[in-house]
Amino acid sequence: MATNDALGRKLNMALVGGGQGAFIGRVHCTAAVLDNRASLVAGALSSDPARAKASAPDYDIPAERAYGSYREMLDSELKRPVGERIDFVSVATPNHTHYEIAKAAVEAGFNVICDKPMTFDLSQAESLAAAVDKSDVVFAVTHNYTGYPLVRQAREMIVSGELGEINAVRAFYIQGWLRDPLESMDQKQAAWRTDPARSGAAGCFGDIATHAYNLARYMTGLLPESISCHLKTFVPGRRLDDYGTAVIRFENGGLGTVTASQISHGRENDLFIEIDGTKGALQWRQEEPNAMTFRQNGKPHQIYTRNPNAPYMNASGASACRLPSGHPEAFFEAFANVYRSAYDAMVDRATGKKMDRVNTIYPNVHDGVDGMNFIQQCVASSQANGAWLPLKHARARR
Repeated sequence: MATNDALGRKLNMALVGGGQGAFIGRVHCTAAVLDNRASLVAGALSSDPARAKASAPDYDIPAERAYGSYREMLDSELKRPVGERIDFVSVATPNHTHYEIAKAAVEAGFNVICDKPMTFDLSQAESLAAAVDKSDVVFAVTHNYTGYPLVRQAREMIVSGELGEINAVRAFYIQGWLRDPLESMDQKQAAWRTDPARSGAAGCFGDIATHAYNLARYMTGLLPESISCHLKTFVPGRRLDDYGTAVIRFENGGLGTVTASQISHGRENDLFIEIDGTKGALQWRQEEPNAMTFRQNGKPHQIYTRNPNAPYMNASGASACRLPSGHPEAFFEAFANVYRSAYDAMVDRATGKKMDRVNTIYPNVHDGVDGMNFIQQCVASSQANGAWLPLKHARARR
């Protein structure tokens, strides 16, 4: 595991979003500092300047670096000497603000870690990717489920051919928290996620199906060819989808499905994936992330547990672990693995080392474009009664 030794200091973090009443900003902050490789030193924690400054003590951000807006923050931080100014900006705001914040940070020369979906729509994602290409910044997207040790274990197993050719992928993300119209009750998280002006063209599919799709792409490496999708809004008066299913044709001839729901009674955060290959099959579930099932016909089912010292663990899986076997690792640690991988690249950038910005272990700007293309094509297909539409994008990870 790489460290900050070559840099000789911790990385300096700025947080945009995460003010009072927010959820994901606190997650970003916790994950960012888990390995003691970064410190949160500045922030613009709300679009309301007064709330932004009032929220700063919750994060121990000093008053002089608690900014009323992200633009004020970027301008002020650029005036500080290198080494004292921020090294990266974490964007933890509603979807419709991601683009302007991330693009401004990139153009100012700061590294970016952006929440997903990366932007409001595909055109913004393409523009942001172009800006990243013109710079030398590190840009990561927090598809945090890619950070789980057994997800990375499975990815390496599949790439090395242990499952043979991949024929089928079934990815699910099932929740129930929006069964009732919480947005009409002024519940903050529900209000913006169901608002087309803030969430984008999709609701459930933009919020959580993107995670399921990204997990399928990340674990298998399969390239998508086309997609057919049906989205549905079951709660009366809701303006965006709360359920949907998509079928994906992959370039290798395989088939995939992505099903997402936010209206299934009793389901909490049930992201799970099943992958069928010619030599074997895998199953992994986020709510039980420290175990993965491997099956082969005629043989006993094998349960891989998260154990960094076990001989069956490959390098990718073992290096993502922090604790010995039997000590559960989960959401925060996986989130932190995305940060840790991005930190390695940031240190390489700061010390003049060559770095790959396409085939990275962390989700990058190309994955962000891929996710926005997925959302756009799902919505378009559903509006056309499930018509098959292309799912290739030139900027997607290959």
